Amino acid sequence: MRSWGWKAEAGVFLAVAFVAAGAFGAIQPATGIPPEVVQLTQFGPALAVLALALLWPARIRRRLAGTLRADTRSADTRSADTRAADTRGPGVKVPAMWLLLTAPLIIALSAGAYALVHDGPVSTDPRALSHPFLLIVVAQGVGACGEEIGWRCLLQPLLRTRFGPLTASVLVGLAWGVWHVGVFAQAPAYAAGFLTATVAMSVVLGLALERIRSGRLLLAGGFHALVNLGMLLFMDEESGAVPPMLLLGAACLTAAALWTARAGTRTPGVTITAARRSAL
Repeated sequence: MRSWGWKAEAGVFLAVAFVAAGAFGAIQPATGIPPEVVQLTQFGPALAVLALALLWPARIRRRLAGTLRADTRSADTRSADTRAADTRGPGVKVPAMWLLLTAPLIIALSAGAYALVHDGPVSTDPRALSHPFLLIVVAQGVGACGEEIGWRCLLQPLLRTRFGPLTASVLVGLAWGVWHVGVFAQAPAYAAGFLTATVAMSVVLGLALERIRSGRLLLAGGFHALVNLGMLLFMDEESGAVPPMLLLGAACLTAAALWTARAGTRTPGVTITAARRSAL
């Protein structure tokens, strides 16, 4: 594929993800689905993946390797970092476990700090929510997977063909944050905190999933849903309040720094072999 091919894939993905999210947001009131349960905009990235699969079916199958089932591609078609990781450590259980533990760590750090500046903890009793909490948990998981199949299961592997893991993760995080266009209607400090959080969480996810070759969607979706549920129960950033969003961004930065230190300070590039060029 020509060198601009990956840019075409990324461009189509982003265009469809943005337009679809806007369209889903516009039709949600007519569906009767409460946004407190799930926001239809979350399925914009999933629709973008479907659009790419119709345009480039073979390529997108390769991009999505490891989304649910194990990535069975040959070593030559995986990134140099992933090939090296395959030969180190006890497998994927450790990064998967630490990824899912990072979500409550982020909430604990941000909610704890917010309690200090707010003269007491902020919490919502799940029984006081307008809909059954179990329904919200399931819907949040489905909605998070609707996002993550695009951001972490397709766009991240696509950018990894051209960039190292840290750079690819930051770029995905920026796109993910800007995609939440509604947040920019809030105060600039609120939007800055939100964008910091999305980039930092993207770094956590990108570095964690670098070694994981199966079940990537469920792990990324699980992390995403846990953070969303924690914010629902222990933060009030949905009110537009700036401090909780800034503290969330700081907590996510702390988690990203820990993951970056764990992965090592090196951010190696990607060696494109002839076999990998043919796979792009």
